[in-house]
Amino acid sequence: MTHRRFRNHTVRITFALTVVPLLVTMAPAHAGRVKGGGNTLPQISGTPATTVEAGGTYSFRPSASDAEGDTLRFRVGAKPAWAVFDSVTGTLSGRPGSADLGTYQGVTISVTDSRKGNNWVSLPAYTISVVAPVAANLPPRITGTPPTSVPAGNPYDFRPSASDPNGDPLSFRISNKPAWANFNASNGELSGLPGAGDAGVYSSIVIEASDGSTTAALPTFSIAVEAPANRAPLVTGTPATSVIAGQSYAFQPAASDPDGDTLTWSVANAPAWATFSTATGRLSGTPDATYAGLTFGGITVSVSDGQAATSLAPFSITVQTGNRAPVIGGTPATTASTGQAYAFQPTGSDPDGDTLTWSVANLPSWAQFSSSTGRISGTPSTAGTFGGITVSVSDGRLSSTLAAFTISVQSANRAPTITGNPPTSATTGQPYSFRPSASDADGDPLTYSIANKPAWASFSTTNGQLTGTPSSTDVGTTSNVVISVSDGKASANLPAFSVAVLQATNGSVTLSWTPPTTNSDGTPLVDLAGYRIVYGQTSRQYSAVLDIPATSVTSAMIENLVPATWYFAVKAYTRTGVESDLSNEASKTIL
Repeated sequence: MTHRRFRNHTVRITFALTVVPLLVTMAPAHAGRVKGGGNTLPQISGTPATTVEAGGTYSFRPSASDAEGDTLRFRVGAKPAWAVFDSVTGTLSGRPGSADLGTYQGVTISVTDSRKGNNWVSLPAYTISVVAPVAANLPPRITGTPPTSVPAGNPYDFRPSASDPNGDPLSFRISNKPAWANFNASNGELSGLPGAGDAGVYSSIVIEASDGSTTAALPTFSIAVEAPANRAPLVTGTPATSVIAGQSYAFQPAASDPDGDTLTWSVANAPAWATFSTATGRLSGTPDATYAGLTFGGITVSVSDGQAATSLAPFSITVQTGNRAPVIGGTPATTASTGQAYAFQPTGSDPDGDTLTWSVANLPSWAQFSSSTGRISGTPSTAGTFGGITVSVSDGRLSSTLAAFTISVQSANRAPTITGNPPTSATTGQPYSFRPSASDADGDPLTYSIANKPAWASFSTTNGQLTGTPSSTDVGTTSNVVISVSDGKASANLPAFSVAVLQATNGSVTLSWTPPTTNSDGTPLVDLAGYRIVYGQTSRQYSAVLDIPATSVTSAMIENLVPATWYFAVKAYTRTGVESDLSNEASKTIL
């Protein structure tokens, strides 16, 4: 049918009520038959073995009985040549040899009683297969002579030889494996590299091979890890042989021990103005002017592992009178933002009052440097990391340098943007929904917030959606509603707006129909009880029911329908509760 939009019109629906008769089919009961008296046949049962190994014993005796207790006789059909049969017990037995390998089909054992000598009752025919015997499992064999010692720092490796007479796959296992070793369960290999700390004897080691049923093992053995001979430590370093009075002196040698032993340091003939660390070997100090012109010779720095010692070649230190290096200071900022100015001004002074000049290494491309003041300044435009920057100051003879530093330029945060035109009115009983669009140029995660949210609405801080269905009690205006979005550092918001809730105007619809008079099989309809009107806002999915328990009513008005498109159908029902099919569907749009 055609749906049209209309208001306050009558919808006429005509339909036929179909009553389907219920058919019940009764099946007659089974009639019993009693067999006449007289002799009954014997019964036989049993499950014979169907395989036997050559050289093994085969035996099968069925179970048989006779209701009258008659004496039973047995016979066999297709008996294997290697078997014998007992006609009194029905037992089929024998011991097939290797020449009897094969399949014997159609073996049948039957029984009869003494009265019915020609009436036999048989077990189902079956087949006997004579198969070759399964070989007995033999244990595996394992051989090999594992090394019983290894110097620390040298590799150890042993792999036994193993085989299985039956050709079974083998697996290996080990007991009391040294912690420094690895074991391969597939081939029995024991390997590893013991260190100096693993020196000692590892006893009661057992390697076994298994075929899954039986095992074989090598004799128990031990492995002695021999401690290495001590090796003397190594020491390197080139000490400065002069220092200017009033300036600091420092020499740090380097040392290592091939055995990893703990080292201690010592010094001979250290200058009186110097200190020495026995933990690190560092010789340092600042000679004053009283030592100017003096030479301190025969200085020897040594390192020991407790068993052997190694020394640097003896050297001398001459304290000179002369220029003193300038002093530099300052802590540069190591971060900057694009579009924002960066500046660092170091400090410099000279104890001799000399004129100073500045220099820089690895200056960022976006920065400028002043050789007269040492100032670094600039405004970066792109993000990045600029490392290895060093600033130095010189008096023309000596220089001092700040520790190298890095400037990390980060992109300045950009505020998110938000757009959207929220509806400024809502109707009672009707859903309201508005979701803004937002983005962030830096790709930051966004969160939403709202000010002056209507009491009847819900708000999502994840996507900024404002939803709700106002009721009649919510009629009125909520003003100055503001939806905002934030990236955690900056925010943006929509212009303030208002939402006016308006009272919905409900409508009505009148339905009419023609009463049914016959069943679907043509018989008169004599027990009509009433009608049911079903309706809803989705076609063929009805959410409401109006029951009319009267046969004389052929029309009805449904009121208080909210603005929407409504769908209607009618069905009739009898006094016994049988319902007709639904009528054709009608619809009406309430504006």
